[in-house]
Amino acid sequence: MIFKIPTLPSEYVEVIEKTGKLRTQLRYATQQQPRRWTGLLRRSTFARAIQASNSIEGYNVTYEDAVAAIEGEDPVDEKTEAWRAVSGYRAAMSYILQLADDPFYVHNEGTIRSLHYMMVSFDITKHPGRWRPGGIFVRREPANEIVYEGPDVGLVPTLMTELIDAMNEPSNVPVMVRAAMAHLVLVMIHPFSDGNGRMGRALQTMVLAREGILDPRFSSIEEYLGHNSQEYYAVLGQVGQGAWHPENDVLPWIRFCLIAHYRQAETLLRRLKEMERVWGMVEVEIKNRSLNERTLFVLVDAASGYRMRNAIYRATAGISDEVASKDLRTLVKEGLLVPNGEKRGRYYTAGTILKDIRRRSRENKIVTDPFIDTRQEVLRRDPQQEYLPGFRPG
Repeated sequence: MIFKIPTLPSEYVEVIEKTGKLRTQLRYATQQQPRRWTGLLRRSTFARAIQASNSIEGYNVTYEDAVAAIEGEDPVDEKTEAWRAVSGYRAAMSYILQLADDPFYVHNEGTIRSLHYMMVSFDITKHPGRWRPGGIFVRREPANEIVYEGPDVGLVPTLMTELIDAMNEPSNVPVMVRAAMAHLVLVMIHPFSDGNGRMGRALQTMVLAREGILDPRFSSIEEYLGHNSQEYYAVLGQVGQGAWHPENDVLPWIRFCLIAHYRQAETLLRRLKEMERVWGMVEVEIKNRSLNERTLFVLVDAASGYRMRNAIYRATAGISDEVASKDLRTLVKEGLLVPNGEKRGRYYTAGTILKDIRRRSRENKIVTDPFIDTRQEVLRRDPQQEYLPGFRPG
C-alpha cells in the first residue's frame, strides 16, 4: 500500500482555485500573447529550476553555468561533479519536456529508470537506472543521525508499480495534488541508491507537464523548493516520521506544495512585469544607438544581473562566433557592457546604463500565505543592489 490522497478540506480547494487564477494570467502572458522576451524568461525559469533542485543535494553551480548546461555549452570553470550532475538533470528534464504533450505516452517503469540514469550516470557507483540493491537510510549531517529508513528492498518493485498505476489512473483530483503525491511517494519509497530527491521533484514536474495547463517550465516548483529547503525537509520529516508509514496524514505535505505553487506563480508574474519593462527600455537604447536588434538578448540578460558569455549569446541569438564577438566589442564601446576576465574565462556584466534600467524596472517582492490571505511586502534591503528581485545570480 502507498500513501493515499485524502479528501481535501475546503480551504485547500480555495487555494487551488486562487493559484489557478494566477496561472491563467501566466498562460495569457506567455502563450496567448507570445513576445520575444518571454523566451528569455522561459529559459531563465528552466535554468533556475535545474540549479535549485540540484543545490538541495549539495550540487551547486552558478546560474550562468545552468544556462550553459541548457544550451549545451561548456561551463565557465572546469567540469566538476556538480556540473555533471546539473547536466544530467538538464537531460532528464529536457526529456520530460519532450514527453509533456505526447498523446501516446503513459507513465512506466522504463521511463522512470531512464530518467534516473540520465541524472546520475556520471557516477556508476550510484547504480544509475536500477532499483537500489539493499536497505537505505537518510542521515542528517553533521551528526550522521538517521532520520529516515526506506521500506525493505524487497518491497520496492511492488511499491513502484503501485505508484505508476496510481499516476496513470483517471482522476478528478486537481493536478497539483496528484503531482505532489507522486513526489512524496517516490521519495518515501526511496527506490534508488542516490538521487531520490531529484527524481521525486522531476516526477512532480512531469505530472504537472502532462496536464498541459501551462508551459512545463512555468509549472514547476523546483526553484521554490531549492530556496526553502529547510521547510521542505521538515515537512517530509513530519509526514514520514522516520520510516515507511503510508498510513500517515499527508495534508501537511499537500499544504506545503500548494503554498509553493501559489508563491512560485506570484514570483513568475512579478518577473514577467520586470522583464517586459527591461525589454522595452533596452529596445529604446538600441534604437537610439542604431544597434542591431539581436543585441537585445545579451543586453536584457545583462540588465537582469547576469554574467553574459560569448557562447551563451551565440546560442540565444543564433549567430556565429565572429558576429557575437563583433557585437560584444561594440556593446563594450557603447558603455552598455563591461568586460571581465580574459580569453575563455571572459564574461560581460551590465554597464552603468543597464544598471540604471535595472533599478527602474524593479518591483517589490510580495510574499503571500494563500491559506490566510495575508500579503507581506519585502522591501529592497539595499537600494544599490545590482539584481532584480528573484533574479539574483547564485
